[in-house]
Amino acid sequence: MPTIMTHAVVPLALGWALGPRTIPSRLLVAGAIAAMLPDADVAAFKLGIAYADDFGHRGASHSFAFAAILAVFGALASRWLRAPPSRAALWLFVCAASHPLLDALTDGGLGVALYWPWSDARIFAPWRPIEVSPIGARFFSARGLQVLWSEARWIVLPALAVGALGASLRRMSMRAEPAR
Repeated sequence: MPTIMTHAVVPLALGWALGPRTIPSRLLVAGAIAAMLPDADVAAFKLGIAYADDFGHRGASHSFAFAAILAVFGALASRWLRAPPSRAALWLFVCAASHPLLDALTDGGLGVALYWPWSDARIFAPWRPIEVSPIGARFFSARGLQVLWSEARWIVLPALAVGALGASLRRMSMRAEPAR
């Protein structure tokens, strides 16, 4: 898995690209949380739930169904999130779904249960350039630095480039509007 902080980079960069009129700050923060939330399943280890179990790490919480459940909560909380229900739902779905999609690009683990509950299969993407992050204290090691470099190269820098490009295009279009 990419580190939990890296999962938040995707919604933050997309929110930067789209701007605060489209993605208000509360919705942006909710999206970052939704992108990190699937990794709360590591608590399953402490509860004795096996990694490969449906509710183990990279199981049900790493599925499109889980992202859809978060989307429903987003629609219900849309007034508080200061966005229309459809936008809040779509945003939270995309943010939550980005998590297992990134995890599927890693070079370790058992894959992600993307299609749970319809399938128990754990899948990986055909291309897996991201080094899997060690869980726990092992992260603070030379291996952890390798993982951070891998994430910077394959996730953080491209996401920031998309965010900067989107923000620049948005600013340019706003400047061009009065000239019409």
